[in-house]
Amino acid sequence: MVKEMEIGAFVRELSSKAPVPGGGGASALAGALGGALGQMVGNLTVGKKKYAAVEDEIREILARLQEMTSGFLELADQDEAVFKPLAQAYAMPKSTPQEQEEKTRVMEERLFDAAMVPLRIMEEAVQAMELLEVLAKKGSVMAVSDVGVAVQFARTALLGGVMNVYINTKSMNNRSRAQELNAQADQLVAEGTALADRIYGEVLKGLAN
Repeated sequence: MVKEMEIGAFVRELSSKAPVPGGGGASALAGALGGALGQMVGNLTVGKKKYAAVEDEIREILARLQEMTSGFLELADQDEAVFKPLAQAYAMPKSTPQEQEEKTRVMEERLFDAAMVPLRIMEEAVQAMELLEVLAKKGSVMAVSDVGVAVQFARTALLGGVMNVYINTKSMNNRSRAQELNAQADQLVAEGTALADRIYGEVLKGLAN
């Protein structure tokens, strides 16, 4: 499980020719790193007299980011879990019409499952950005650069996720369902990149001034 792996072990696994972990797991890990950095900023903010007026809000954000960070790691494991049955489906026999029909049915189910995990990564990434925006405005000014880095990790989770949605939906026979998933992903990309650009731009502006 990714949650229990040392970072060096994960990197070694990622660099190997093994099919998992891959881009989906790496995207989820990027989201976890963004969430962890956000927690760091929150922890540097609470308990300081200067930020007493926003302490309750920051503590709530801390709790949510902690949950989300753990969730990203679980999504990395889920990404690996859904790939294995999909790979097995590709290897199913198709010598007879019955076998072809069964393979098509199973493939549709498993492609959908494989697309839903990165879509969830994307949803979580956008939600993480919304929390990071609050930290950029109300968190410790000494750690605002870390908010900017966290946002970039969240952006990576978002944009890595969308490619993993597309690679699965493009093979689905049910094009209506595939287009629905793609539309959800497209909306998240539009919303998330605009949000990330705004936060990152404000952080850079504040640092430069």
